[in-house]
Amino acid sequence: MQRMDKKALKKLYSAIISLETEAECAAFFDDICTVQEIEALAQRLEVAVLLLEGKSYIDINKKTGASTATICRVSKCLNYGEGGYKTAIERIKKAENEGK
Repeated sequence: MQRMDKKALKKLYSAIISLETEAECAAFFDDICTVQEIEALAQRLEVAVLLLEGKSYIDINKKTGASTATICRVSKCLNYGEGGYKTAIERIKKAENEGK
Protein backbone atom coordinates (compact mmCIF):
# COMPACT_ATOMS: atom_id res chain seq x y z
CA MET A 1 0.00 0.00 0.00
CA GLN A 2 1.25 3.46 -0.89
CA ARG A 3 2.18 5.76 2.00
CA MET A 4 0.13 8.91 2.50
CA ASP A 5 1.88 12.01 1.22
CA LYS A 6 3.13 14.41 3.86
CA LYS A 7 1.03 17.34 2.64
CA ALA A 8 -2.18 15.34 3.08
CA LEU A 9 -1.14 14.25 6.58
CA LYS A 10 -0.22 17.81 7.52
CA LYS A 11 -3.63 18.97 6.31
CA LEU A 12 -5.35 16.27 8.41
CA TYR A 13 -3.37 17.17 11.53
CA SER A 14 -4.06 20.89 10.96
CA ALA A 15 -7.78 20.15 10.58
CA ILE A 16 -7.82 18.25 13.87
CA ILE A 17 -5.99 20.89 15.88
CA SER A 18 -8.21 23.62 14.40
CA LEU A 19 -11.27 22.14 16.11
CA GLU A 20 -12.21 24.18 19.16
CA THR A 21 -14.94 22.23 20.94
CA GLU A 22 -15.85 18.65 21.69
CA ALA A 23 -18.94 19.09 19.49
CA GLU A 24 -16.82 20.25 16.55
CA CYS A 25 -14.46 17.33 17.11
CA ALA A 26 -17.35 14.86 17.24
CA ALA A 27 -18.85 16.28 14.04
CA PHE A 28 -15.51 16.10 12.22
CA PHE A 29 -14.81 12.52 13.25
CA ASP A 30 -18.40 11.49 12.49
CA ASP A 31 -17.89 12.86 8.98
CA ILE A 32 -14.39 11.55 8.33
CA CYS A 33 -14.56 8.12 9.99
CA THR A 34 -16.92 5.20 10.09
CA VAL A 35 -18.54 4.30 13.40
CA GLN A 36 -16.23 1.28 13.60
CA GLU A 37 -13.13 3.43 13.04
CA ILE A 38 -14.15 5.86 15.78
CA GLU A 39 -14.86 2.96 18.14
CA ALA A 40 -11.47 1.42 17.34
CA LEU A 41 -9.68 4.70 18.05
CA ALA A 42 -11.55 5.18 21.33
CA GLN A 43 -10.81 1.58 22.31
CA ARG A 44 -7.08 2.02 21.65
CA LEU A 45 -7.00 5.15 23.79
CA GLU A 46 -8.79 3.32 26.62
CA VAL A 47 -6.32 0.43 26.27
CA ALA A 48 -3.44 2.91 26.59
CA VAL A 49 -4.97 4.44 29.73
CA LEU A 50 -5.37 1.01 31.31
CA LEU A 51 -1.85 -0.09 30.35
CA LEU A 52 -0.42 3.06 31.92
CA GLU A 53 -2.40 2.22 35.05
CA GLY A 54 -0.62 -1.14 35.13
CA LYS A 55 -3.62 -3.30 34.25
CA SER A 56 -3.03 -6.78 32.83
CA TYR A 57 -3.87 -7.78 29.27
CA ILE A 58 -6.62 -10.05 30.65
CA ASP A 59 -8.20 -7.23 32.65
CA ILE A 60 -7.96 -4.87 29.67
CA ASN A 61 -9.54 -7.45 27.37
CA LYS A 62 -12.41 -7.98 29.82
CA LYS A 63 -13.01 -4.25 30.27
CA THR A 64 -12.63 -3.09 26.65
CA GLY A 65 -13.10 -6.17 24.49
CA ALA A 66 -9.81 -5.35 22.76
CA SER A 67 -7.93 -8.29 21.31
CA THR A 68 -4.52 -9.20 22.68
CA ALA A 69 -3.08 -8.11 19.31
CA THR A 70 -4.53 -4.62 19.78
CA ILE A 71 -3.37 -4.46 23.39
CA CYS A 72 0.11 -5.56 22.33
CA ARG A 73 0.25 -2.97 19.55
CA VAL A 74 -0.78 -0.18 21.91
CA SER A 75 1.77 -1.40 24.45
CA LYS A 76 4.51 -1.25 21.82
CA CYS A 77 3.47 2.30 20.95
CA LEU A 78 3.61 3.28 24.61
CA ASN A 79 7.06 1.75 25.02
CA TYR A 80 8.69 2.52 21.67
CA GLY A 81 6.46 5.07 19.92
CA GLU A 82 6.55 8.83 19.61
CA GLY A 83 4.85 9.56 22.94
CA GLY A 84 1.52 10.60 21.46
CA TYR A 85 -0.60 8.45 23.74
CA LYS A 86 1.21 9.65 26.85
CA THR A 87 0.93 13.31 25.86
CA ALA A 88 -2.79 13.03 25.12
CA ILE A 89 -3.56 11.04 28.27
CA GLU A 90 -1.61 13.44 30.48
CA ARG A 91 -3.55 16.38 29.02
CA ILE A 92 -6.89 14.60 29.41
CA LYS A 93 -6.12 13.84 33.06
CA LYS A 94 -4.95 17.41 33.67
CA ALA A 95 -8.17 18.79 32.16
CA GLU A 96 -10.26 16.37 34.24
CA ASN A 97 -8.46 17.44 37.41
CA GLU A 98 -8.89 21.14 36.62
CA GLY A 99 -12.59 20.57 35.95
CA LYS A 100 -13.23 19.06 39.39
